[in-house]
Amino acid sequence: MALPAPPPARVFAELVPGQAPIPTPTPAGHGSPPAPSGREVHVSGSAELSAGPDRARVSLRLGSRKGAAGAARSSVARRLEYIAQSVRQRGVPEENMTVTEDFSRLENTYQMEAEVCIVFSDFGKMQNVCNLLVEKLGTSITIGPPHFYHTPEAVDTLRRQVCVAAVGNTHRKAQEVCRLFGQSLGKPLLIREEETKEWGGHIDSHLLNSLDSLTLQERIQRATAYASCRVFAVFEIRGKENKRNKLL
Repeated sequence: MALPAPPPARVFAELVPGQAPIPTPTPAGHGSPPAPSGREVHVSGSAELSAGPDRARVSLRLGSRKGAAGAARSSVARRLEYIAQSVRQRGVPEENMTVTEDFSRLENTYQMEAEVCIVFSDFGKMQNVCNLLVEKLGTSITIGPPHFYHTPEAVDTLRRQVCVAAVGNTHRKAQEVCRLFGQSLGKPLLIREEETKEWGGHIDSHLLNSLDSLTLQERIQRATAYASCRVFAVFEIRGKENKRNKLL
């Protein structure tokens, strides 16, 4: 039985011989400038990086049901003031906290409900605030699990970093190829980003119910974003490698 044909080889670097340059007339009295060799090395390279979330949003719920409207309002207001004071004392900007209130009447009672959403950039402060509120307010407050996410600036930074890393890997590969043949790498003639992929960084809605049992570190890992980039580059080949540089 005949063996299957082997898969085609993948070429990651290619040395391209240059064509002979067309001579150009030189003004009288001037020496002829050195003509470029025209030789090139074509390489491709890639990189993959990850970035953890840089923000966390925590939702707090509290409420009160009293026979008098003023009593219901004041009960919630006292706890809201304590939450705001605790957040400010730990260096969280006030603009990172939003409060939504809902007041209603149920039969012969009045119900006051409030939701506080706090955005943290320091996850250590987030844990300290949540632990303090649980200790001081107890069952009168419900703290939801943190939702980790990336700001647009963090995503843009990850994209730039993975592209620069891919270009750096490509440049190093071209240097190693030229060194293997005793050549010296010249300036880049072309750098082209061929493919960029991004994945992770968010949690699917159908998995939200299964996240209640996850630890904080597991939640951060689930929210980690990944990016990969592949680039193609063409570099000039200068000629023989300088022996002095080779020894350094």
